[in-house]
Order: sequence, then structure tokens, then C-alpha cells
Amino acid sequence: MSLQFGLQLYSVRDELKKDYWGTLEKLAAIGYRNLEIAIHNADAGLEPNATELRKRLDALGMRVVSSHIQPLDRYEEIIAYNKELGSTSIALGIAFFKNKQEVLECCELLNRHGEAYKKGGLDFYYHNHFQEFQKFDGEYVMDIILNNTDKDLVKVELDTYWAVRGGVDPIAYLKKLGDRCDLVHQKDLPAAVAPKNLLEVTGDDADITFERFLELKSVDHFSEVGEGSLDIAGIISTLREIGAAKYIFVEQDLTSRNQLESVEISYRNISKLFEV
Repeated sequence: MSLQFGLQLYSVRDELKKDYWGTLEKLAAIGYRNLEIAIHNADAGLEPNATELRKRLDALGMRVVSSHIQPLDRYEEIIAYNKELGSTSIALGIAFFKNKQEVLECCELLNRHGEAYKKGGLDFYYHNHFQEFQKFDGEYVMDIILNNTDKDLVKVELDTYWAVRGGVDPIAYLKKLGDRCDLVHQKDLPAAVAPKNLLEVTGDDADITFERFLELKSVDHFSEVGEGSLDIAGIISTLREIGAAKYIFVEQDLTSRNQLESVEISYRNISKLFEV
């Protein structure tokens, strides 16, 4: 299939809490068709109901093509939920590591997740942030993951923004990943942000915890897709050249605008890039 774009629903999480179905209608009116859902507390249940969500999305001409659901080890329930939606992919959204041994232990877990989901008919992905471009024993955490997971079980959903925040050229890394990466997250970075590489702030050998990660996030560090400094046209061109990517998802972590206004600006800008 040719590369398409969509939206990670985390981008409009506050609007969804206020009016889930009304927000989906507004997203459809903007023009979004492909969605990636985010359920960060699956222990509390998988909501909304998959049958109802599929019915409403079908009526709007929209579809769920991928999901972030945590925790991931409720395999039967999560597989059934995704199948009802028509989603074919699931990703681990975030992880943190103190040393190489913790990365290697995570790799074992990723392989187990990947095997379980493959048996259920879903592709399994690891999604990065900036801390995967720390080095342990001279090797990127991301490279340790690539080298110690089964490529047939664990794919990569590269977040190009966070790659940049880890000091890495996302275009070069996409070429390195090749067909192991067929889902991508796309945000944008204001040109005035300095340093771009957050590891220059933390130090390359820092203990980056979830709390530290949150401290480093600021609304001023995010802009709508096409409004910042990232070479998004080059990223799209590279994905087309590689020929493996299925979807590139707009994701807006933080915005000073209303979330629906924010993703509408991103939709308008990325649509133009897809026309080229």
C-alpha cells in the first residue's frame, strides 16, 4: 500500500474526555481518516466499546489502523479488541532504562510481546522517545533494542521528533531501519528551541526517569506539523523511497491552542506535503 497519513488520538485527549463521539465527528470533518488510538490504563478496561467505536467510525468514513494500549500483557483481550476495530498494529509507547542490562531485559519482554501478538494476527512495535539515543557501552539504546529483538516479532514505530531531541537525524535513521519501520510519528519542533538535543541538557549517561522526562517537556518545545523546523517533506520523501511505510501519524504532545484547532493546522499542512 502507498504511504498514508493519520492522527494519533492522544493529540486530542482532552477533547475526547469532554465529548468522545463529538470529537471524532469533528476530526472527520477536518478530514482525518486513519486513526491510532491510545489507551493508557487498560487495567481499568478497554473503552470505548470496540463494537460501538467501529460502528461510529464506519459511519464517519474513519478507521483505527493501530493502537497504543498499556499494559500490554492482557493479550487475548487486547487482540480481540483490535480485531473488532480492524486495527492490525499495536505498540509499546514508552520505556526507560538505567543501564544496558535493563535494555536487554526489556528486549526479552519485547520479544515475548511480539510473539504473543503475532500469534493473534497483530504486528508489534516499539515507539521511541529521546532517551533511546542515550549510549550504554558506546551503543545507542535503540540499536541495542534492534540488535537483541527478533525483526520478525518487533518492529519500530519511529517518532522523528524524539529522534531529533535525542541528537539523531531521523532521515538517516529511517534509512537504517528500512522495512523494519512502517509506522511513523510526526510532530514538529520550533526553530527557536535550543539545544535541540535534550541529552545535552541531561548528560548522555543520566538516569532518565519518567518524572525527569516530564520535567523536560514544555509546550514551547512543540509546534504543529509544518509550522516548525523539521524536514517533514524530506521525511515523507524518504519513507516513499524506502517503500515500506504504511502510515505517518500526526501527534501533538502539547499545544497552546485548542487541541482540535492544533490538529486541524497539522492536517492542512501535512495534506499539502502529501500532494507533492
